[in-house]
Amino acid sequence: MLADRFFDNARTLQNQTAIWNDGHSVTYGELEKMVRNISESFINCGIKYGDHVGIIMHNSITFVAVMLAIANIGAAMAPLNPRLQKQAILKAFYSADVKHIVAPSSFLDEIKDIESFQGAFLSYNENDKNIMTISEFAKSRIQSSSQQETKEITGDEPYILSMTSGSISAPKPIIFTQRTKYNRVNSAAEIYGITSNDRILVATPMFHSLSQRFVLVPLLLGGTSILMTRYSPELWIKTVSEERVSFTVAFSSQLALISSILPKVSSFQMDSLRCIASSLAPISPEVKAELLANLSCEIHENYGTSEVSFISDLNITTDNHKLRSVGRPIPRVEVRIMKEDGTEAAVGEKGEIQCNTPFLFGGYYKNPEQTEKSMQEGYFRTGDLGYMDEEGYLYYSGRTKDMIVTGAIKVFPVDIEKAVMELSSVRECAAFGFPDERLGEVVALAVVPEQHEALSIRELKSHCLENLADYQMPRKYFITDSLPKNAMGKLVRGEIVEKFKGNKDNGV
Repeated sequence: MLADRFFDNARTLQNQTAIWNDGHSVTYGELEKMVRNISESFINCGIKYGDHVGIIMHNSITFVAVMLAIANIGAAMAPLNPRLQKQAILKAFYSADVKHIVAPSSFLDEIKDIESFQGAFLSYNENDKNIMTISEFAKSRIQSSSQQETKEITGDEPYILSMTSGSISAPKPIIFTQRTKYNRVNSAAEIYGITSNDRILVATPMFHSLSQRFVLVPLLLGGTSILMTRYSPELWIKTVSEERVSFTVAFSSQLALISSILPKVSSFQMDSLRCIASSLAPISPEVKAELLANLSCEIHENYGTSEVSFISDLNITTDNHKLRSVGRPIPRVEVRIMKEDGTEAAVGEKGEIQCNTPFLFGGYYKNPEQTEKSMQEGYFRTGDLGYMDEEGYLYYSGRTKDMIVTGAIKVFPVDIEKAVMELSSVRECAAFGFPDERLGEVVALAVVPEQHEALSIRELKSHCLENLADYQMPRKYFITDSLPKNAMGKLVRGEIVEKFKGNKDNGV
């Protein structure tokens, strides 16, 4: 399904650039040849329709070709962060029933004696990530291809088994079918007006579902994918300027770094950009203001989850009177806010964000109970808290599991964080529940100061007293150099308590 759409484009766009990656590029004709060669190599190594293939690769043209080859033969892939520890990778692969592995030979050497993986091991040249072939490794594992069955690809078979953010310690693979990916590609094109004329930048790691989608968008529409292997704000700006990028989706943490150096960048360096979309976490008001002041393109902020893709979108450029919201529901998505008693919340009333969407995932792999639990009357339960205003704009208030319950009072961390972020001396912060013998937990606050800014506990307390209700007031304060984050730069709240437990220096 996905591969066929790409092959259709390749037939008419043989000499057009399909992918640029760190100074290397391939045309549609060259990429088609790569995909067909890798498909043949996979089949010859015994990888067949329905098999699960573990992928450990950095962003590269070869990674994209592998994605399309997997789709072409009807197999499924489980891509993981190459920076994970070996045991974490193996645990995730076991949970996804991975049979074959594509990885650097250095990793395969370490696990070649593990009998759990009975399929093919294939390595690629780690020092030249754009090598156009994949070499065989550990030939004793390769099965005969004589019994391969040819099956028609419907689009409804599992295509990607993606790990939810922060789930490596307890892997919970999410199933994406080829049809799901195809529908999400078309939805993105509709929301952001993407056409075959666009040059789309992917500067986020391809083990993440967002990157997989947006590297496919141009290839399925006949455009050009601009792929960065490593990210820095300076390199991002250089790539946008030199490769005439017209559209990109970036993590909010990336845009925060980019916004800090934009005032030093000439406007003509960014004049190819027509649209930027931010994802993964809310953008702070300060970053939004910086982006609006220094860029002439449209700037969007979206909200969603891996299971359902985008739920809402906010055009910051035109809807700047709603900057604290995450926008309105995207086309064909219905959103409702549900209270704990099972009734729908009124306008302005907080509850769990639920959505009915045609972009729904295929379920949690081998976990029908969790899949069923995630749904309610045809709506996906996001586990996020929020509310809707009278104009239909959605506001995000945090995770239900992150809610602080102190005594019998429920406190939303996001409300505290928004108030604290109004201090110019604060770069980032996190409110969280800290264990307490009497109340169960109390509100605690960890703050990372802006560089070269003086920040005291006294100043933080004074600001909180003026801007928070009594029940929201932190009882413990920590000033720190950093907050625990995952590979995508997203705050890992589950590790905050451990980081500060026993810290007596500035907790009060």
